[in-house]
Amino acid sequence: MRTRPDVISHVTLPTGRVAVDEAGYLVDPDSWSREFAVAAGELEGVELTELHWRVIGFMRDYLVEHGIAADARFVLKFLGEQLGLDKEGAKHQLFELFPYGYVKQACKIAGMRQPRAWSTG
Repeated sequence: MRTRPDVISHVTLPTGRVAVDEAGYLVDPDSWSREFAVAAGELEGVELTELHWRVIGFMRDYLVEHGIAADARFVLKFLGEQLGLDKEGAKHQLFELFPYGYVKQACKIAGMRQPRAWSTG
């Protein structure tokens, strides 16, 4: 659990400024845009492919539908269904897409708030 408030800064995009915490996660997931995803991906060293965008789209839709970020197990199920993979294959694919992990890269790029404490499945 954190004992101090987040340090907030801003990222300037072609469409305007967005607030991010000190780790680069959006403060307000509603301020997410494709431009933010590209910028965050560049900072993370992830060049977004069509499959990245499908995963990000799933995560964004899940957030809108459920009001919370998707746990990694739901993203693994999505990848498995999309690509015809078993659980192990889906996990391998997720780490191919986001080598430093679901929370560290996928959640940040997809515009989720930084999780405080979260099982990644």
